Amino acid sequence: MIEPGATIGIIGGGQLGRMTALAAANLGYKTHIFTPEKDAPASQVATHTTIAEYTDAEALEAFAAKVDVITFEFENVPHESLEMIEKKRKVCPSASVLKICRNRLREKTFINELGIRTAFFKSVTSLSDLKLAAMAVRFPAVLKTAELGYDGKGQVTLKTGSDLRTIWETMQTHEAILESFVEFSREISVIVARGAHGQTRCYPAVQNIHKNHILDTTIVPAPIDKALAEEAEAIAVKIATVINLKGVLAVEMFVDDEGRLLVNELAPRPHNSGHWTIDASATSQFEQLVRAICDLPLGDTTRRCDAEMKNLIGDDVKNWKKFLTDKNARLHLYGKSEIRAGRKMGHVTFLKSAK
Repeated sequence: MIEPGATIGIIGGGQLGRMTALAAANLGYKTHIFTPEKDAPASQVATHTTIAEYTDAEALEAFAAKVDVITFEFENVPHESLEMIEKKRKVCPSASVLKICRNRLREKTFINELGIRTAFFKSVTSLSDLKLAAMAVRFPAVLKTAELGYDGKGQVTLKTGSDLRTIWETMQTHEAILESFVEFSREISVIVARGAHGQTRCYPAVQNIHKNHILDTTIVPAPIDKALAEEAEAIAVKIATVINLKGVLAVEMFVDDEGRLLVNELAPRPHNSGHWTIDASATSQFEQLVRAICDLPLGDTTRRCDAEMKNLIGDDVKNWKKFLTDKNARLHLYGKSEIRAGRKMGHVTFLKSAK
C-alpha cells in the first residue's frame, strides 16, 4: 500500500490530470506532473511539475526517481516511454495496457479475441490496402489513423465515389483502420475500476451525445433497460480483468439498431463521460484512480442522484457566471487561458432527482 503523504506522478498536464491531482490532495497525497506544456491545467494544482517532452529519457528517469507511483491522463504518451520508467517505478495502468489501448488495430483485435463485438474492420497500411479494405468493409465506412486520433481528429467518412487516393494521402499515416459504419440508436459508456487484488467496481452506464465528434452531453444513467446495462458492465469488467488493469478504464460502446452492444473504444484513464461522478457519485472516478493505483480499497460507486454533464467547449465557457446562480449546477473550470473552438474549457454537472 502506498500511504498518504507519498507522491503520485501523473504523465500529462491536462484537465484529467488536474482533477486527479485535486482528488489525490483530498486523500493526503502530493502530485508531480510531467508535461511538455507550460502553465498546464494540472500544474496549477499540483505539488511539482517537470516540463519536458514525453520522449526525454533523462527527464523521465529523473521524474520517476522523485515519485512513488506513476499514472497517465491520456493515451498519446509513447508506450516505449512507460516501458522505460516501468523498470524503475510502478506504472498504473501498465505500459502493456497502454500499448493495446493507444492503437486502434491492437485494441479492436484484443476486444474481438475476447468474443466481444466491434464494428467490422480492416487494417490499412497503403493505398492498395485501402482499396481492398473498402471492398470488404463496404460503404459507408470510417477511415481512422491507428494512433493519435481523438475528438474526431485523424478520421474521415468514406462514401461511394470517394477519392481514395486523395484521402489516403491526406491522412499522412503509415497505419490506419477502416471500420464499417455502425447504425446505432445511442452511444453509451461504462467506467470500471480494478484494484491491486483484482477487485472491480463499475459506475452505471451513461449515454453520451456528441457534436462535431466531441462529447457534448452525458446523461446519467443511460436510458436503457436493466439487462442491457448489466451486459455493458459485464463487458467492461471482462476487458479490465483480461487486460490486467490496475486503475480505471472507460469502455465506449454503441447500442446498434438491433439492440446489441458493440465496443468502440477503450480509454485506460479517467474519461470525460465520468466527470459527473465528482458531484453525483459516492466516489469520483478520479478518487477511484488514486485508490486503485495506491492499493487502497476501492470506493463506493453508488449514484447519489440522476445527473446531466455538459461540456463547456470553446466560447461556451463565457457563460460560466449563470451556472453559479443555478442551485442544481456544479461548475468546473480547467484553468485554460486561451479559448479555442473545439477546446474543452470546463464542464458543468446538473443534479437531477434523487436516485
